Amino acid sequence: MTREEKRKISILGSTGSIGTQALEVIEKLQDKFEIVALSGGSNIDLLKEQARKFKPKYVCIGKPAKEEVDFGNIKVLYGEEGLEQICSDKNNDIILVAVSGKVGLKPTLTAIDSGIDIALANKETLVMAGDIVMQKAKNKGVNIIPVDSEHCAIHQCIKDISQVDKLIITASGGPFLEKTIEDMKNAVPDQALAHPRWNMGKKITIDSATLVNKGLEVIEAHHLFNMDYDDIEVVIHPQSIVHSAIEYKDGSVIAQLGIPSMHIPIQYAITYPKRFEGIKSHSFSFSEIAHLDFSKPDLEKFKGLKLAYDAGKIGGSMPVCFNASNEEAVFAYLRNEIKLYDIYGIISEQMESFNPIQSPSLDDILNIDEEVRIKTREYMKRIATV
Repeated sequence: MTREEKRKISILGSTGSIGTQALEVIEKLQDKFEIVALSGGSNIDLLKEQARKFKPKYVCIGKPAKEEVDFGNIKVLYGEEGLEQICSDKNNDIILVAVSGKVGLKPTLTAIDSGIDIALANKETLVMAGDIVMQKAKNKGVNIIPVDSEHCAIHQCIKDISQVDKLIITASGGPFLEKTIEDMKNAVPDQALAHPRWNMGKKITIDSATLVNKGLEVIEAHHLFNMDYDDIEVVIHPQSIVHSAIEYKDGSVIAQLGIPSMHIPIQYAITYPKRFEGIKSHSFSFSEIAHLDFSKPDLEKFKGLKLAYDAGKIGGSMPVCFNASNEEAVFAYLRNEIKLYDIYGIISEQMESFNPIQSPSLDDILNIDEEVRIKTREYMKRIATV
């Protein structure tokens, strides 16, 4: 890229953990990027600060405030419609989808329809509608570059997916790796939020504590790389140095290593296929690593991982049920309404009573998502009164 060839980028979710780190990467590479739009949900103050610094064409906030928000000459958009308007602007070369939840799905599809490449940091997009999203991207010739460190690692390792026998996704094990099931059952949110390696938002941190997050990543990997679930293996690796690996048909294993920092996969995704010196460049040293540990996950203790595999293998709309019920349960746990280990039982109950559709439309997916959330909230109210 030359100075005249700045890559035009929009960031959906610029005030969140991934979004703020992405802007740190862009500030380091400011001669290579131009910000088209930023969106920040309800964190107006931080969004204003970002807008002053990066001077986007648009900003998008969750919903109109009681008083009009002044962003000067920058056009203000609102809600999901605003996100879709950003994603329909063909001035964008790439859009970083870093919003959380199902709100990322429709804007991502809009961007793909517009022929804009995606740096994807939103799990729900592929967990809920992976078949639809990946087929549309293929039809439109759009690149979907994963931002998650695990999928980004796999993306960097693969040269020819047809020669790959297995994907190996690593997991730190979270704060309860060395704890007992009883410890998990009695854990308060502050304990579950104390992740030993990664600095993330609250919802994904709880998912990492239960290993549900790793299950969601397995479903994502299935769609991103078109791999059978039986050929996707999860390995516990507490140091978080090996971000993931692949095994080729000849037995060769290729892994991507690096310090546990999201700056690196974010930069890879938004600059792909080029690489530049960035914030965390030259920060890895083999000589400083004492040892690397690997083990199989305990599926009796971390039941959410097995439930995710089950949901993925059933397919159709079952991953929608898995994701929606988990998300509602996590929110309830963060409100101290349920215990951490209740999350597994809630997901299991909703999956057992759910009748999946094998080839759901987008409308089916969105309707099912809402129905499962309602049923999950009703179920949690019932068990709370028992």
